Amino acid sequence: MKLFPSRLAVTLLAGFLAWPALAADPVAKVNGVAIPASRAETMLAEQRAQGTPDSAELNEAVREELIRREILGQAATGKGLDKKAEVQAQMDMARQAILIRAYLQEYVRANPVSDAELKAEYETIKARLGSKEYKPRHVLVETETAAKAIIARLQNGTPFEEVAKESLDPGSKDRGGELGWSNPGMFVKPFSDAMVKLEKGKYTATPVKSDFGYHVIQLDDMRDVQPPPLDEVKPQLQQRLQQQKVEKHIQSLREKAKVE
Repeated sequence: MKLFPSRLAVTLLAGFLAWPALAADPVAKVNGVAIPASRAETMLAEQRAQGTPDSAELNEAVREELIRREILGQAATGKGLDKKAEVQAQMDMARQAILIRAYLQEYVRANPVSDAELKAEYETIKARLGSKEYKPRHVLVETETAAKAIIARLQNGTPFEEVAKESLDPGSKDRGGELGWSNPGMFVKPFSDAMVKLEKGKYTATPVKSDFGYHVIQLDDMRDVQPPPLDEVKPQLQQRLQQQKVEKHIQSLREKAKVE
């Protein structure tokens, strides 16, 4: 079971995800100051969100943690630390962060990702990935002349692994130019367009120009791929689309805000 450590984790405040109803009876009194039960409920809710089951032991650990915090908070106030400008600024920012989190949670609840949106995103990704994976290797050089010289050497029987040693791509030059199994969408368009036209075991007869330079590409193999079913990737897609909605909403608020 996860219990609170003896060292106070002040940053825990930023992770609270629930706003429970206020309770009448305080958790305890420290030097005459009552600790509201709402604090315990908030802390317990955070623990439940992490999968910790309710128990008497957990309740006692939460109570002790709140008492420790109250004692230290009173000690800090007694020294006047709450009056220091930098401390007040940090408390203001912590309060603002909690309000922002509450606002965004409310926005997410009011604007859930629909099944239609999930399906559309799934189909878009499927179309982008395609139905095949390719296993290419390449040599990247700076000029078209250098690329043509590489092709001439290949035509004269030089192994691809040998010419790959001259590649400007540090990630593949020591592996014979191998790039591993990938879908076309992982490469820049000129590269992928040339790659998918190749037959197995063939290389490009003319240099392929991209923003990185000039490529000579050989296709070692290809295979059919079956994308995972929608239900299997639904949680990841849902999170991704929800994040996009939140970012779009924030951008909309930014555009409407009067900033001087």
